Amino acid sequence: MGLGTLLIYFAVLLILPLWAQSKVKNTYKKYMKVPSSSGMPGADVARRILQENGIYDVRVEETKGFLSDHYDPRKKVVRLSSHNYHEPSKAAAAIAAHEVGHAIQDAEDYAFLRFRHSLVPLANLGSNFSFFLIIAGILLTIPGLLGVGIVFMAFAVLFQLVTLPVEFNASNRAMDQLVSTGVIANNEHGETKKVLNAAALTYVAAAVVALMELARFVLMFLHMNE
Repeated sequence: MGLGTLLIYFAVLLILPLWAQSKVKNTYKKYMKVPSSSGMPGADVARRILQENGIYDVRVEETKGFLSDHYDPRKKVVRLSSHNYHEPSKAAAAIAAHEVGHAIQDAEDYAFLRFRHSLVPLANLGSNFSFFLIIAGILLTIPGLLGVGIVFMAFAVLFQLVTLPVEFNASNRAMDQLVSTGVIANNEHGETKKVLNAAALTYVAAAVVALMELARFVLMFLHMNE
């Protein structure tokens, strides 16, 4: 890999995640100030969608942090950051519906969600140990050690890739639920979609970066075995 290619590679690795995060924050901050036509805070949006789908064993709770919203499948809880929990904005409605989308996936035993859950132990191993194995393999010029590190890393990358259909599916469910439950009007569809699309960019960027890193180490492994 030449110097110019290497610089481009590291520039992409640095810039892509920062751009995705900036896009999310700017879009969210824009629409967190725009009230939805229903006037429902995110907590009520989440509870309505859960009830409309016959899901009564999932709680909706407030959590601290900025965009710390998530669904916890182990405890059956949708956690919404303070603004999204309390405020009736378009951004809050979109985020709340997205997290409930994961709860619906869980209730319906969505295949990709189950697959992602099954990958968690391997992905954690890959995240925790692959870097050390890869660096040791490179510094000590031991192809086998590098290869083992790449295998561990591949599990973490696979987790990132499987996350994409899970997140996009949750966003699609969110849009359908927001419209069918009357939380947003048809003329709000485009603005709500912008919030969900911006959030999805962070997962796409993470997957691209992970794939690029994996490809770089695979090339090193092949070169080491020439």
